[in-house]
Amino acid sequence: MIKKVLVANRGEIAVRIMRSCREMGIPTVAVFSDADRSAMHVRYADEALHIGPAPSVESYLNIDRIIEAAKKSKADAIHPGYGFLSENADFSERCKKEGIEFIGPNPEAIRQMGDKITARKTMIAAGVPVVPGTVDKITDFAEALKTIREIGLPVMIKASAGGGGKGMRLVKKEEDIESSLRGARSEAKSAFGDDAVYIEKYIESPHHIEFQILADKHGNAVHLFERECSVQRRHQKVIEETPSPLLTQAVRTEMGAYAVAAAKACNYHGAGTIEFIVDDSLNYYFLEMNTRLQVEHPITERVVGVDLVKEMINIANGFELPFKQEELRQSGHAVECRIYAEDPDQNFMPSPGTIRHISEPLGLGVRHDGYVYEGYTIPIYYDPMISKLIVWATTREEAINRMSRALHEYKITGVKTSIPFLARIMEAEAFRSGKYNTHFIEDNKDFLFAPHDCDGICEDMALIAAFLEHSSKLEKITATENSKPAVSRWKDSQRVAYI
Repeated sequence: MIKKVLVANRGEIAVRIMRSCREMGIPTVAVFSDADRSAMHVRYADEALHIGPAPSVESYLNIDRIIEAAKKSKADAIHPGYGFLSENADFSERCKKEGIEFIGPNPEAIRQMGDKITARKTMIAAGVPVVPGTVDKITDFAEALKTIREIGLPVMIKASAGGGGKGMRLVKKEEDIESSLRGARSEAKSAFGDDAVYIEKYIESPHHIEFQILADKHGNAVHLFERECSVQRRHQKVIEETPSPLLTQAVRTEMGAYAVAAAKACNYHGAGTIEFIVDDSLNYYFLEMNTRLQVEHPITERVVGVDLVKEMINIANGFELPFKQEELRQSGHAVECRIYAEDPDQNFMPSPGTIRHISEPLGLGVRHDGYVYEGYTIPIYYDPMISKLIVWATTREEAINRMSRALHEYKITGVKTSIPFLARIMEAEAFRSGKYNTHFIEDNKDFLFAPHDCDGICEDMALIAAFLEHSSKLEKITATENSKPAVSRWKDSQRVAYI
């Protein structure tokens, strides 16, 4: 039985994992870089060990230092979270060699599904539908041209070892093939140390839908239904929801069965995600498998009622799954927004800096997975995600309204954030209708990036919050028709501001 867990990660996911461990009575160990000495996960854990300088390659990606920390703290298990080493087969293998339980899949499954070409071959053998394309690496222009003419334009050139939109090029014209191939291979080499690419048919109106799976070490596997992840910027998710507004129950059942078959095809155990591309006619194709916990896992937890981190730990302990497929149900609707320290109006440029004031949303059906606090400085070295805001309600419309309310309650000063942008998405008719795909942001840019009255209101409220922070004297001022403070524009002339 696992007695102590080292969390080989940082930020909100490290805190989230530690919370489940605490509920299970399992002590936790945090690891931190120079940039994270005062981070929330360091404060929350039962123990914390320094593992190196701020750059992740010298700290959170340094396998030797993390293993050393586990040994020093006598942690008998490591949870990798997501990102960093979570899908690193060498890390999983090293843990096994050192006698430390890796709370995730075995290294063979990570390797098999981490290489996109191998994963495609595995899925074809298992009878899972895949996007038409190559099953071998593309090495030169002549080969690429021949393949693309057989498949037909448009196509995607994609890195075999890739993820997060890196090493990926959309090709619509033959004259762009050579430069796109060269660019994709160069970016793949830089990002993943592997320039192997493959080609697959591009789905014109793609919906990105993924299925959460759990599999134990005894051959049992289930899916916990789907997540709609089509609101994306630069091929990275921004908002997720479940259930998907696109799927019918019949298609949901079929895709779920294929997701379980995919997990069994690679002898998987732990939590994982089978990702599909779905077109407007509900034709669906296997895209890839993420052999780890996903950022958006909380909406599945809320709708299905299962703590995925606890189940991962139980699977690592050798327990069988406590439920069968027919016992799992979706209840209500959940939406997640990823809150970033970035400026959407400047092409989503990161906005590191010090948090001056933060007011988190509360109320029925609201969950906030975060890690920042007032006075905390967001480092420049890591992903700029501040938190995840999750809401649940009995219907999709109610969930969207609840998220809209929660976003308008969420106040952060000191850095630019994506909160106003996310609030506008909640107002967009294309999102509310559920008839959107991965082109949503581009198709609705005039609305999403246009100035809105609420932006000025948010700025006014932020200024008032900043004033409050530094004010030693509070004076109550009631708005009148002749003297309206900033907040009076938010509601009416009877609104009261304390400034």
